[in-house]
Amino acid sequence: MLNTIMEFVKSEDGAVTVDWVVLTAGLVGLGLAVIAVIGSKATDQSDNLGSFLSATQLTTTF
Repeated sequence: MLNTIMEFVKSEDGAVTVDWVVLTAGLVGLGLAVIAVIGSKATDQSDNLGSFLSATQLTTTF
């Protein structure tokens, strides 16, 4: 019985899964932080570009 418990304690089978979960959660958190910081600026820039393009008159002559 003691051998079984010691083998279980020394086992590292689930350690890789825990590492991947922690790394993935960190990357998702970082991505959300980047979107929060850059998102409003990107929206403002796209609105400015849309306004500029809608105000521009295109003339084509051949």
